[in-house]
Amino acid sequence: MSIKINVIKDKLLSDNWFTLRNYTYELVRQQGEPLRHKREVYDRGNGATILLYNRKKNRVVLIRQFRIATWVNGNHNGMLIEACAGLLDNDSPEDCIRKEAVEETGYAVGEVETLFSAYMSPGGVTEIVHFFAAEYDDSQRNNAGGGVEDEDIEVLEIAFPQALAMIKSGDIRDGKTIMLLQHAQLAGWLQP
Repeated sequence: MSIKINVIKDKLLSDNWFTLRNYTYELVRQQGEPLRHKREVYDRGNGATILLYNRKKNRVVLIRQFRIATWVNGNHNGMLIEACAGLLDNDSPEDCIRKEAVEETGYAVGEVETLFSAYMSPGGVTEIVHFFAAEYDDSQRNNAGGGVEDEDIEVLEIAFPQALAMIKSGDIRDGKTIMLLQHAQLAGWLQP
């Protein structure tokens, strides 16, 4: 299905941390009449995320860190449990996630499996997240993790059944992490 879009206005609202633009556009409906929209679009770049899992121990490695947006939206302490992730910057998705895994969790992963890519909030954010998984073992941990200079990350090794229960209890509320944990369950990598 081909859609005709006519951009009427493209205004830069902010170029602070990332870019925020205001678009006014007409979308031509299938019947031929135009539909005018005005939307703000936040471009923060694309990212990658990885689920580290250990079949023998039936555990996953997740992280906990402060996320200002969750605090603003009612998360009382702003702490969020999530899978290791980062922005691509100028790296390929796989190079990005290998670097992030070492920085955030301390694990230098071996073979990684590419799972899928997804738009995480397509109503107003341009970001595509590339999803990966990798098995880990204790011998691959070459530092304590915790992130880089401007990060304060706690590394968590959690039993897989507990991680699944944390989704239901609301202790894990990060979309990408929920998707990865459910993918692991569907793939049968770990025992629920």
